[in-house]
Amino acid sequence: MTTSCALARYNALVSSTSELMITGSDDHTLFLWSLFPSRSDSNQLSEVAASNGGKLKPLARLTGHQRQVAHVAFSPDGRWAASAAWDNSVRLWEGRTGKFVATLRGHISAVYRLTWSADSRLLVSASKDTTLKIWDLKTYKIKTDLPGHTDEVYCVDFVADKIVSGGRDRTVKMYESDSILASLTVLMLLFACTLAGKTDKG
Repeated sequence: MTTSCALARYNALVSSTSELMITGSDDHTLFLWSLFPSRSDSNQLSEVAASNGGKLKPLARLTGHQRQVAHVAFSPDGRWAASAAWDNSVRLWEGRTGKFVATLRGHISAVYRLTWSADSRLLVSASKDTTLKIWDLKTYKIKTDLPGHTDEVYCVDFVADKIVSGGRDRTVKMYESDSILASLTVLMLLFACTLAGKTDKG
């Protein structure tokens, strides 16, 4: 796709659809915001902000988690948002409205991080319970359990067609996202990922 074609598609989209942001907090809640309004409603939102001392009101307040929200991420297609929390759960929301969709349960400890596949078909969570889980978004059940780490898993992401995770056990693991037949463990001298920016001294 050429740059001009991509720009034309982007301009057509933002002319009618606002860009959204979602935030999660230690108060167990999330907020959905329209900080980048579409061109069609920018004047209206600017007037609302002006009437509130320059502050925009959130589009929606998302509740349901019972402990701190650790991470939240939109799916690449914008259809969904997923949140991970210290209550051992992942919650799924409608990306445009913030409407609750489902609670994904299976972890037995805090869920630290989430990542979506590029096609928005797979959601993967990383947890303090040493596992990663791939979720079936049709049934809202665990599709695949990815053991292998021996301590807390701090981060996870997709790299091409592979799932890559890093944890407190000083290893990075790579899983084939399609078949999940094998994993590659890479020993590290330092943590590849840390929680809250702190390295493990133990």
